[in-house]
Amino acid sequence: MAAPLPLCIVGAGTIGMRHIGMAQRSNRVRLTAVVESDAARRGGLADSGLPVAATLADVPADTRAAVIATPTPAHRMSGEAALQRGLAVLIEKPVAVTLEDARALLATAQARGLPLIVGHHRRCHPFVMAARQAVQEMGELVGLQGMWCLRKHAAYYEPEWRRRVGAGPLMTNLSHEIDLLHFLIGGIAEVTTLTSSARRGLAIEDTAAMAFRFENGMLGSFLVSDAGASPWSFETATGENPAIAVSGEDYIRIAGTEGALAFPSLTRWGRSAPGEIEWSKPLRRRSGPGLQKVDPLLEQLNRFAVLVTGKDDDVLCSGADGIAALDVTLAAALSAKTGHPVRAGAVPADYRGA
Repeated sequence: MAAPLPLCIVGAGTIGMRHIGMAQRSNRVRLTAVVESDAARRGGLADSGLPVAATLADVPADTRAAVIATPTPAHRMSGEAALQRGLAVLIEKPVAVTLEDARALLATAQARGLPLIVGHHRRCHPFVMAARQAVQEMGELVGLQGMWCLRKHAAYYEPEWRRRVGAGPLMTNLSHEIDLLHFLIGGIAEVTTLTSSARRGLAIEDTAAMAFRFENGMLGSFLVSDAGASPWSFETATGENPAIAVSGEDYIRIAGTEGALAFPSLTRWGRSAPGEIEWSKPLRRRSGPGLQKVDPLLEQLNRFAVLVTGKDDDVLCSGADGIAALDVTLAAALSAKTGHPVRAGAVPADYRGA
């Protein structure tokens, strides 16, 4: 195994602390510094034994990579500072607030010849990679149906900024689902969105329903809501987030001309006999395989470390992939605002989803 990658983490908020924990667990990286601008917070980190720095300029000279875990509005500034210093970058999702900022980040990375990876860590689960293979064995893909429906606790919306336009589940939670669909199925060409704020009565939406047209001709529908109580979401299905109760229920179903798939259990329905597959013949049901459970943030960090050494990786979310996810997420928000379908690539570069 190669020597551990010297890596710093920029930002010590909630997600930054999770990355710090992953860096401490990984044998593929060596944490050189936690960059935190708040002096009091920095002092507390130092007291806990962590190496700290006030700015990127202060991190040890041998540092080769950075995890950017600052608030999204600071992603462009923090990411460009790391890239200009010559560091490979793994940046939390969404990659930036606007497409303009995201494209500028990618341009800087390309000009410097450095990797820019976006932290859509769900890709790194073994069952996600297995689902990607499974959909290739379902004939021509026809349609998909998904539901992310988790009731957030009332205290979640006590901070004023969480009640501002742009802070609802459309911009907060949808990008996870968009990148996952891109990874499993392929690009989304067009989105139409309806929103409602009827349940919470806030300025932001509490529920959004999307219709997708994929580049391969497949259609899909997806509901996201933080007002409805249900067992159907990625988090409840997988137990990935320790703060969210587990149900084990599938939340996405995909149909093709040769069968169907429930995700994330990987339960499959397909041919039971020779000849045409049609509605008079029962489909054969196969349970999903038992796959190793991993911490996707740790797996993502380890993959990133290997990538920085020059190895290829077809799982991690590239800068271009992250921009594609942001584009469709913003297109969904723009469709809700205009009342019309919005095609990928048609979102204004400075649009912020509000």
